[in-house]
Amino acid sequence: MTLFSDPRDLYSHRVRVVIAEKNIAVDIVDADPLHVPEDVAEVNPYGSLPTLLDRELALYESRIIMEYLDERFPHPPLLPADPVARANTRLLVHRVERDWYRLADTIMEGGKAATRARKELREGLSATAPVFSAKPFFMSDEFGLVDASMGPLLWRLAVLGVEITGNAGKAVNTYAKRLFLREAFVRSLSEAEKEMRS
Repeated sequence: MTLFSDPRDLYSHRVRVVIAEKNIAVDIVDADPLHVPEDVAEVNPYGSLPTLLDRELALYESRIIMEYLDERFPHPPLLPADPVARANTRLLVHRVERDWYRLADTIMEGGKAATRARKELREGLSATAPVFSAKPFFMSDEFGLVDASMGPLLWRLAVLGVEITGNAGKAVNTYAKRLFLREAFVRSLSEAEKEMRS
């Protein structure tokens, strides 16, 4: 199994978090998204990262890769067993991606839209602060796919120029620290990501 991963990318990082949480033996190949390896170009019509190759299977959407890994390596489970809870978790992962990853992408692109996206991301995370402090993990007592998506985003807040202050900041930072101290999260970090917070 090989994961072609952008060492600076949110989407690649969340897949690496899942791999580390499950202790999956995977060859992780750092790749430049502007010059993807031939192996990726041959199997991925979008030439995007991350791309996972598992024998004859090629997967190239981070959310699909995360769910595939959770099903293929069921312990520890990162999605709930109950179908209703599982569907709700999938919706939360979708919302994190649509509401917050989209804003992070806009900030990273720069330009006029970045200032507004930075404000929206700060306000969105601040408004969600009660959720961060309600349970040990995101609306759950157990680490799951939502947390695997939140950790990489929160890790990049300083790079994105987003600071959350007051009680909201305390709640977000306490939750973030809980994620960052996990052994699997530490192992998921690329050298480029470690430098983001050094």
